[in-house]
Order: sequence, then structure tokens, then C-alpha cells
Amino acid sequence: MRKGIIFAIAGLTLLAGCKSQQDTTNVPLKPKWQGAPYHLSFDTHPAKPNSVGITIPTIKYTANPEALESRATLVVRFDTSGIAKDRPIMNQMVMAPVDISGAEGALSADYMDATNKALSKFLEAYCIKGKVKISVLLARSSLSSQADDAEINEKSLSDWVPIELVFKNPHPKC
Repeated sequence: MRKGIIFAIAGLTLLAGCKSQQDTTNVPLKPKWQGAPYHLSFDTHPAKPNSVGITIPTIKYTANPEALESRATLVVRFDTSGIAKDRPIMNQMVMAPVDISGAEGALSADYMDATNKALSKFLEAYCIKGKVKISVLLARSSLSSQADDAEINEKSLSDWVPIELVFKNPHPKC
């Protein structure tokens, strides 16, 4: 009788253990990486604009280790809502491709300087002053320099990251 009770308890324990394993296999696992292949962030907010009139903080990235790229392009969009619409207005610029490596890093200081200079020329041409809302996105290096929204969405590596900066036009003529 004693052996029968032990055998019954062991059998129930075995069945209960099998059922709990089956239940846990139905629980969906969270993917290791969520969202776009690259996540962008700004290093720090600059205290004041540099000599070209605007300073975008250093852009840091974290990448999905399973979707690393060796080159990428930075796309910068800026708010043009305060501009008189008497002529066609471009509200974005596509920078030249840049080398990126590893799962974490930052865009180089030289690249950020070139981005600041190019953005300053756009803002100066449109006579924009004061606070400017911009957004940045990382895209594949094959992105064309005149990319439309569809191409940008297709080749994007990150989500848009917004920031508000101050532009002090170094050559005010407006």
C-alpha cells in the first residue's frame, strides 16, 4: 500500500511537471532588440551656437548587433513653418555617407562640424533666426541626396529624433 501511494504521488508530480513545461512554451518571448536597427540619442545639449551659428550635439548610436552597418547617412529635417512660402522650400538635407562601426558609438566630430555648416547655410538662406526644431535620422549609405519620404522610410536605420536648437545667423542680412 505504501509503495502504491508513493507511486501515485510520483506519477502526479510527473504529470504536473509536464503540464507546467507545456504552459511555459506557449508564452511568447520578447525579442532581444525592439524597433529600428539603430537607436539615436544626443550626447548633451550645447550651451551656445558655434561660429557657424548652430551646434547639433554629438549624435550617439546603439545598434542591433545582428543588423550592423559599416556606413550610414545622416538626414536632418528642420521646421520651415515660419518661412514665407513665396518660393519652393527644402526642409531636409541628406549628408554624405560616413563610416560607422560597432554596436555603440558616436558620429565623428568632423562629420558633426560638416553637418552644422551645411545646416547653417540652409537656415541662413531661409532667413531663419532663433529657436529651430530639427529631427535627425540615420539611413543606409545608398540613400540619394534628393531622397523623398518613401525612399527615406525604406532605407531608414533609426527613428527620427527631435531636438530644438538656437540659430544665431553669423551673417544677418534679413
